[in-house]
Amino acid sequence: MPIRVVIADDEDLIRTGLRIIVDTEPDLEVVGEAADGAAVVPVVRTTRPDVVLMDVRMPAVDGIQATRLLLALPQPPKVIVVTTFNNDDYIYDALRAGASGFLLKRSRPSDLVQAVRIVAAGESLLFPAAIRDLAANRQSRYAATRAVPGLGKLTAREADVLRLMACGRSNTEIAAELVIGAETVKTHVGNVLAKLGARDRTQAVITAYESGFVSPG
Repeated sequence: MPIRVVIADDEDLIRTGLRIIVDTEPDLEVVGEAADGAAVVPVVRTTRPDVVLMDVRMPAVDGIQATRLLLALPQPPKVIVVTTFNNDDYIYDALRAGASGFLLKRSRPSDLVQAVRIVAAGESLLFPAAIRDLAANRQSRYAATRAVPGLGKLTAREADVLRLMACGRSNTEIAAELVIGAETVKTHVGNVLAKLGARDRTQAVITAYESGFVSPG
């Protein structure tokens, strides 16, 4: 079965371009479109996509609130934020709301379709350098929420894994650096996500930076 995709963007030209890119791939299929965040939830309820390509700046309901609404559904799709600037406040807030990652609108078509496949498979699009830079400017803003009880429950090895995740290391790279098996790393990552209450690696890394567990500097 092809990966089902919904496109949410208030610009007709962008939606058309994304549809052409996605529908060109034999394993991907655009099943719906929305011109505003307010229309995304009804479209998703009807079409049941695997992935939503979400613009963040839309007139009535922006992509951040739309992401929150989608993730509150019983069987939520994965959300990829598609944006113009990689230093936009909207990106960070969308990631905090539960988006699995972001892409720039100027990304190559091959990068976009690969991102859809990665997210549909249950992985996250982790850009630690971008998240680090965004978090560095927001630690004071989220100071009241920096205490994360789950961090104190991490074992020493799980803490090491989280630090390396925050540096953007893959499971294979973490395994090599810590001299442990890849399956062991996968188990540790799962434990980290569970203890932090994180949906995916992106959420875990945001928590690590906001809590001060990892310093953006």
